[in-house]
Amino acid sequence: MSLPGMDVAALRRFLIDSGVDVDGELTVDLISGGRSNLTFRAADRRHTWIVRRPPTSGLTPSAHDMAREFRVTSALQGSSVPVARTVAFDEAGVALGAQMTVVEFVDGRVIRDQDDLAALSDTEVRDSAHALVGVLADLHAVDYRAAGLGEFGRPDGFVARQVKLWAGQWERVKTRELPDVTRLHGRLADAIPSSSAASIVHGDFRIDNTILDADDPTTVRAVVDWEMSTLGDPLTDAALMCVYRAPVFDLVLGSQAAWTSPRLPSADDLAQTYATASGRDLGDWNFYLALANFKLGVIGEGITHRALQGSDAGSGAARAAEATGEFMAAGLRALAGVGA
Repeated sequence: MSLPGMDVAALRRFLIDSGVDVDGELTVDLISGGRSNLTFRAADRRHTWIVRRPPTSGLTPSAHDMAREFRVTSALQGSSVPVARTVAFDEAGVALGAQMTVVEFVDGRVIRDQDDLAALSDTEVRDSAHALVGVLADLHAVDYRAAGLGEFGRPDGFVARQVKLWAGQWERVKTRELPDVTRLHGRLADAIPSSSAASIVHGDFRIDNTILDADDPTTVRAVVDWEMSTLGDPLTDAALMCVYRAPVFDLVLGSQAAWTSPRLPSADDLAQTYATASGRDLGDWNFYLALANFKLGVIGEGITHRALQGSDAGSGAARAAEATGEFMAAGLRALAGVGA
């Protein structure tokens, strides 16, 4: 079977040249693709690895940064944050024509949609969500300088750059004029906190970007999908996790996401759990909620924009922009202090 973006023979040669013990021939299967990086499972007679590379088309370089992903997961080895053991990185992109990371396969369960979530009891759902929040707090507590990530990003001015970045992205991907986008951008620019903390941020933290223990779903075996990670304000990470709970996020993903299920704790509950686990004061929290809504609204618009340009962004991509107006309105409500 043909696997776009994969050359099994070239992958095997790369692993051997990287000093990896390969026992026999490789078998490779595609695990996931579409709007994010392509993820493959590769196995020989004794080992199993996960191989990730950017999509073959429709690239957004900042959203498919394999070097960033490999660097941060390498730095987190042995920390309190569970990550897969890193194996090899093809920085030059020689084997597959694009950068590629290889990590050990982590056995467990991935809860992507509400059908997957149905296998968990209500107690397991609640406790798993709280465990995930605890892992996010642990990530934000990592001494990034001691971990060798002092130059991983620019935390000073991070929030202001985010506001500017997503406003600029809107101008590139908008499919129509939406006055609420201009209103929300202006109000965000006027409400940027005067100071903020600095930590490693994951940039895309929710249940489907983790691997849970197969027998105990309240134990997180690994956090995955680190290509958006950087150094920045930890409250941007926490707020995005909470705003992902909005049911309208299903339109952006093109599926009934596990994280939008009403069975999970509310966004307010998750925020309070994070505040307790991290010991952080949620000052200016409404600003961070508004920024997260702004970002997700632009992302939804971008998915539809690429679909209209002919990019295969997966099922439902043409409808993703239907969520944009709702996210912008929720951001404006958050800044007005009337809830998101």
